[in-house]
Formats: sequence, structure tokens, C-alpha cells
Amino acid sequence: MKPKLSTYFVFCLAFTSFPAIAQDLHVENVTDGIWALVGKHEQRNPENLANNATFGLIDTADGAVLIDPGGSWAGAQALHETIKGITDSPVKYVINTGGQDHRWLGNDYWQDNGATVIASANAVADQNERASMQMTMLRALLKESLDKTEPSTADQTFDTLHEFALGGVDIEIHHPGAAHTPGDSFVWVPSKQTVFTGDIVYVERVLGLGSQSSISEWPTSFLAFAALNPTHIVPGHGRATTLEMATAHTYDYLMNLRVQIGNLLDIDGTIIDAPKIDQSAFADLEQFDSLAGRNAQQAFEQMEWE
Repeated sequence: MKPKLSTYFVFCLAFTSFPAIAQDLHVENVTDGIWALVGKHEQRNPENLANNATFGLIDTADGAVLIDPGGSWAGAQALHETIKGITDSPVKYVINTGGQDHRWLGNDYWQDNGATVIASANAVADQNERASMQMTMLRALLKESLDKTEPSTADQTFDTLHEFALGGVDIEIHHPGAAHTPGDSFVWVPSKQTVFTGDIVYVERVLGLGSQSSISEWPTSFLAFAALNPTHIVPGHGRATTLEMATAHTYDYLMNLRVQIGNLLDIDGTIIDAPKIDQSAFADLEQFDSLAGRNAQQAFEQMEWE
């Protein structure tokens, strides 16, 4: 099923890494057969091709699985060139971990190269709903680098859990609920004790709480994968990390927002007061100055109706 739409965190790890051969991606060998392809913490632009996020790769004896396709046709192609420097295996499956642009707008490239795309049904619904807005934004930011990009949704969808195996490696895709976007999923590889979290986890930089996000469900979605006690975490933004750091940079940040905004609501504060809440414990994270106030106001908008 390939419907086309007319309208579209720093610390050193004991991981082997080397410069990417294509684009400006940092490539980390997280563990045997598991890779993180880490984009810069910056706005989308013609140079990064909307690949300003972290992507994942599972390499098996029978082919590879790519976690998130890139943010444009050209972004997907750049990812492919990077992957060719890691493995000769063809990418057989691409998993969309959510509805943000870099989680799905490269689908068309991979489908044209024979890969099967998998996503939660809620992710596809979100993609369909925000496709036109995302394409308009990307055209302004990427300009002609967006050429060839045509939104295409998943070939296979699921509600809460999808399991499959490739080359003797069992792979589970879990959609525990909303987080950064309504259809966010994490990918669990039990034999590697590795989880790819998509936008459920941001490290090194402050997460973004948008109108499509859920301040109420995001912490629960985080706890769903944390319960697996993974050894390795490949986040949606930032380098491969530990559960301790993921908790400090994402879960603790979300819970601080909830506590601070809850206290503000208890004293009948207003949305104008929201940016003044105490988020100083997270001020060292990248993009804090640009996002903290906006996150607080978005949390206020959502929590006043809880």
C-alpha cells in the first residue's frame, strides 16, 4: 500500500565511531549490527536536507532495517550513501517512528528502492493530516533541495505492536501512545538490548513540545520503553545514550514541566506567566533559550483542560 498525496544530546561513549561518508552525519557503531546516524542539532536547511535528527540501522545477514527514512527524497538518498559505507546489505524495511517530517517524508525514495515501510496507524493519520503543512515549511527552508519529495505513507500499518524477524534478528515495534507526535513508536531489538526511540527521547538538546505533542501521554510512552531496561538507546535527537541520560534529558524535563505548570494552574496563573516557570535545571541543554518558554506555554494550554 503506497498512497501518494498531492498535498505533504554531549558525552563520550565507548562506541566505535567514524565520520560519515555522505552528508554531515555522525555515524556510531552502538553494538554489533546496530548503528546510529546522528544529524546536527540545527534547523532544517538545504545542506542537511531535513536530516536534522538521529536515525538508526539494524544490519542482519538477510538485509538491513532503517529506522526513519530521512526528511526528504534527497535526505533519504544521503542516508543511503552513508549506509553504503557501513554495509553492503540492502535496506529491506524502513520504520517510521512518528509523524514528524524526518520520520516519513523520505519514504518514497526507499519504496522506489524496494523497501517495505512500516508505521503505526496513528502515525499515518498524523502524517496525512500534517503533510501539506510540512511540505510548505520544508519548501521554504530547503528550497530546491526538496525537489523529488513526494509524501508517501507506509505499506504496512499496525495498532500497538508489530513483530517481525530478519536475518535471525527479532524486531518489535511498539506504539505505546502519543509523545512528540500522536503516532510515536519505539523499536526494540531484544538480542541487542537496544531500543530506537524516535522522538520519544531527546538528549543533548531540549525537546520540542508542539501542538501535535502530548504532555500527558509522553511521560507514559517514555516509561513503556524504560521498563525494558535497555543497555543501548538510540534517541530521536542526539547521540546514542544510556537510560540514565535519556531520563535526565527527556523524562525529567517533561515531569518538571508538569509540576511547574501544575503549580501555576493551582494559583490561577495564566499562559502569559508560563514562560517564567523554573526550568533552570535544564538550561545547559542546547536550544533551551529558544524552546523553554514555548514549551511551557504549550504545556499550559494542554494541562488547563486535564
